[in-house]
Amino acid sequence: MKDLVSHEHNNEAYKLLKQINQYLEQESKFLPRASGLSAIESTLENDDCISPKLRDAKVEDLRSLTRFFGCSTETFVLAVNLLDRFLSLMKVRPKHLPCLGISVFHLAAKTIEGECNIPSAHDLLRISHCKFTVSDLKRMEKIVYEKLNGEFKAVTALHFLHLYHALAHCHTTEGKEFLILDRLEAQLKACSCRFVFSRAKPSVLALSLLTLEVENLKSVDLFEIILRVQKHSKISHCDLAYWRELVSKCLADYSSPECCKPDNKKLVWIVSRRTARHLQNSYYSVPELPTIPEAGCFSETESEDSCEEMSCGEDSLSSSPRSDNEGEFFPEDLLQQSKWQNFCFQT
Repeated sequence: MKDLVSHEHNNEAYKLLKQINQYLEQESKFLPRASGLSAIESTLENDDCISPKLRDAKVEDLRSLTRFFGCSTETFVLAVNLLDRFLSLMKVRPKHLPCLGISVFHLAAKTIEGECNIPSAHDLLRISHCKFTVSDLKRMEKIVYEKLNGEFKAVTALHFLHLYHALAHCHTTEGKEFLILDRLEAQLKACSCRFVFSRAKPSVLALSLLTLEVENLKSVDLFEIILRVQKHSKISHCDLAYWRELVSKCLADYSSPECCKPDNKKLVWIVSRRTARHLQNSYYSVPELPTIPEAGCFSETESEDSCEEMSCGEDSLSSSPRSDNEGEFFPEDLLQQSKWQNFCFQT
């Protein structure tokens, strides 16, 4: 740690350490509520509530959306954070999860991406083949905004990963050759698809990933720097060992042949007339979805394993009338939907 301090006033390390301190002060503010996560963990698969398995499946969808629209890793990680925070506050029915997933992704993109790279609501619904309207999506986004108090610029594990990675590079030339940030980001995305990591502090999760990578490289210099970063971040050996073990198991599972991984092949899809008619008809069929409950929040006086369900409003999700633009179904929309379906099969 002495080396980090001795250099901090002479190079970029000082700014990085200062930023790390700011993030350490804020990270707890953006963690999902522990009692809400416990309620999700106790949910059985046949219950009419969100289970860890349903949550993980939705995060996989968010990862596919991120790749399909060419959004950044930061957008994906923020979308997952918004999803987990909302699910830990409100009891959401499985039938509302698709709308919630698209909403948090759209909100994250609007927060992170440049204006020219934000997917439109129409494109999101058509490509995802979701059976609700743009008005429904806007209503859900409003609910998410209100329940999370508009706090979308969250401190995530990706922020710490970038800072720790940059700090390591400030103190060793070896790190520049071997610590690959893209690889670390890919590992973070894999961990984000596991519900268990919703409980991890961003700083601890980021350092766990970095520690495993340094151990694989067998670099003594980098390992010494990691120890100094750990001390500076006030992360206990017990916490780091616990989460490092979970990260190691997750990455081992992800690397196994049984795990389906995304590939970068060009999307090719040939649609027959019969399939085209089926897609077109299903696009028009918007079922009557029940009301999104939205009034109740989790009460601290309730048991630790319960979440208060959102109360009913007057209008159902699908009660919003379509705009004139929503009624048309153009050939390019069909092509986009077909690409998205093929993309999901590949990922």
